[in-house]
Amino acid sequence: MATKSEIKFYSSLKQKKYRKLEHKFLAEGKRLVEEGVNSRFVCDRIFMTNEFVNSNSVFIKDISKQNILIDIVSKNDFLKISSTKTPQGILAVFKIPKIKSNYDKTRNIVALENISDPGNLGTILRTCDWFGISNLLLSEDCAELYNPKVVRASMGAVFNLNVLDNIKLVDETKLLQQKNYQTFVADMDGENYKNVKWQKKSIITFGNEANGPSKELKQISQKITIPQKGKVESLNVAAAAAVIISEVQNFNLSPLEK
Repeated sequence: MATKSEIKFYSSLKQKKYRKLEHKFLAEGKRLVEEGVNSRFVCDRIFMTNEFVNSNSVFIKDISKQNILIDIVSKNDFLKISSTKTPQGILAVFKIPKIKSNYDKTRNIVALENISDPGNLGTILRTCDWFGISNLLLSEDCAELYNPKVVRASMGAVFNLNVLDNIKLVDETKLLQQKNYQTFVADMDGENYKNVKWQKKSIITFGNEANGPSKELKQISQKITIPQKGKVESLNVAAAAAVIISEVQNFNLSPLEK
């Protein structure tokens, strides 16, 4: 059974500075916990309420086979750790892994520059996972990868992707150009993405929601855009990412896969 000091410790992981210090993060909800314990991530501990245990016997039986420490806590103690308004009654603590670059075995990379909204970041992670892009780069000023809102919005994708965060994105882009990656950046002013001659090894960058990509990044990348047909001023970055990533990945499918 978790002690008061342990409850206090794990509740501190709701704050970025403690996640960074302890190299651990929280994933909350039945689906996210299941995704996490079946991934390469190491699960440190699972917390459940009595109410959750009583209504999820089959799930509990399966999780118990994983040899992970499970604590059944009071609803009051659970709420101290939880960061959701209406918790399901289950959350897990995972260790933050050390991610290494894997450029030589990948076709396309998605890079994100100063994506500030956790919901947008999580949604883009989910989109990448859906379309089969496994490698991502996050600039230093992006929302934190293991922010609880990002983890929830990713719908488990955070456990399936190879994400390098806190990257000096312009420097990394230049380095990858030397490895024969063609670099693109989504911008309001650019070539129609439908007319782009995609390469087998491409980096597609999406910039800040309000300001778009930086001047430095636009100087070293080919600008692409989704043509506007209506009257709305702009397209949400997560929506734009889904449209362009779908096109890029469709290009890279073999005839048998299409």
